[in-house]
Amino acid sequence: MTNYARMYRFGVTPWEGYAQAAAPSVAALLDREVADRTPPLGRALDLGCGRGQHTPELARRGWETVGVDVVPRAIEDARAAATAGVTYVVGDVTELEEAGLGTFGFFLDVGCFQGLDAAQRTAEGRGVTALADPGATLLMLAFQPTRLRRLVEGVAQADVMAAFPAWELLDVRAADTAGLGWPMNRTRPQWYRFRLSGR
Repeated sequence: MTNYARMYRFGVTPWEGYAQAAAPSVAALLDREVADRTPPLGRALDLGCGRGQHTPELARRGWETVGVDVVPRAIEDARAAATAGVTYVVGDVTELEEAGLGTFGFFLDVGCFQGLDAAQRTAEGRGVTALADPGATLLMLAFQPTRLRRLVEGVAQADVMAAFPAWELLDVRAADTAGLGWPMNRTRPQWYRFRLSGR
């Protein structure tokens, strides 16, 4: 598993460049989430938010937004550039039930899930399910596994679905790879969209 705290300390954060390059395509996906709902939108949780590359975009669309990340340095930086309507919390996505965050109607995971091992992925799925409002949706960006997995991680669709057994997979689509340098541009990133079933 990647040591993200060390990467932040040394200023090696290639995912932030992708957030800027892919901003228009991500915006379209977030707009779709808003279009499917009637205001007020409720609460959204950005899982593994880092320094808040995507979190403010949720607030701008009308969500009461929380960003959670396990790296204190990242959360400090996010808070320093805080946007109205956003709260940042140091927390572990594998221990969401213990974090006292409340419940949410929308979850965003951009590259966090793929960096977890199998037990941690199951724990994230369990926590997200416990915090989900009826009819909640989840939007996740994850790289697919490749021979370069040690460098850039990645998960198969089966891994994603196994962690969220109570959720219905609504859509899978290829992500825009603009701004992804080698080797990340070889990972065939996918967007997964889920809705919580039966609640």
